[in-house]
Amino acid sequence: MTKQFPNLKTKVILAPMHNITNIAFRIMCKKYGAGLVSTELLSANALSRGDNLNLKLALTDKSEKPITAQLFGQNTENLVKAAKILEEQFDIIDINFGCPSKKILSQGAGAALLKRKNKIKEIVEKVSESIGKPLTVKIRNEEAVEVAKICEKAGACTIIVHARSVKQGYSGKADWNVIKAVKENVKIPVIGNGDVIDGISAKKMLEQTGCDYVMVGRAAIGNPFIFKQINEYLKNGKIIHQTKKEKIKDFFEYLKLAKKYKIFSISDARIKAMDFTKGIDGSRELRGKLNPVKSEEEIERLVKEL
Repeated sequence: MTKQFPNLKTKVILAPMHNITNIAFRIMCKKYGAGLVSTELLSANALSRGDNLNLKLALTDKSEKPITAQLFGQNTENLVKAAKILEEQFDIIDINFGCPSKKILSQGAGAALLKRKNKIKEIVEKVSESIGKPLTVKIRNEEAVEVAKICEKAGACTIIVHARSVKQGYSGKADWNVIKAVKENVKIPVIGNGDVIDGISAKKMLEQTGCDYVMVGRAAIGNPFIFKQINEYLKNGKIIHQTKKEKIKDFFEYLKLAKKYKIFSISDARIKAMDFTKGIDGSRELRGKLNPVKSEEEIERLVKEL
């Protein structure tokens, strides 16, 4: 029996992103109003072997609830094992059938599975039968309606549609008509993904496609405040902005959380300093200064100078 997707407090969801959606960043997005957050892509094969790195990426905090764990893989047995390992601490298990990364495709996983509909059916059926939590799937434009119907029938409770082709990857314009077509052909909730960058685009996607929720990816990088922006626009039609001081404050909040959950590293702090200060006067010069830096104190000093 298909488990129900939970009713979320807001219409806006954080997309899983490699090296971005760690526990510190997710907590910040949740604080700013993300209705649902997700781990980055976790390897089912690695988790089924008890790999410590992937288990560390699956670290969560109760303040994140509800939270999704996103898995990739093409070995059904390992996907079942990984889902069972994670279901105790996660509210939703998601299987990625849409990742266009060459590294993932070369393993026969992610979007490579879109060509193997019988395999998708097998994976969704077996995983959904083996866990007590809702199972969602992420797909792309390729035969999206047919794949969505297969997943719904096999036990998926929600379909996430990244409205780009595998060939497009993360470039070019997203085709929202695909999200609309999927929504019109399944009875379960649909989450639209692609080109949502602010409140205006979020509202347009919801209205034009009829999707139930919108997912924000790259526009959230270094900008967890985007969830507050979008929610304010959807609720009151107001466009709000974050001040320079608030952006810098958020960067230091991120560092504090990264240390608390023992995921802090100099390389990540350097990258996040660039991400969180993007668009601020002097941020371009800051990027050049940050590249050779090897200490936390120097990173903090350079950001404070802004």
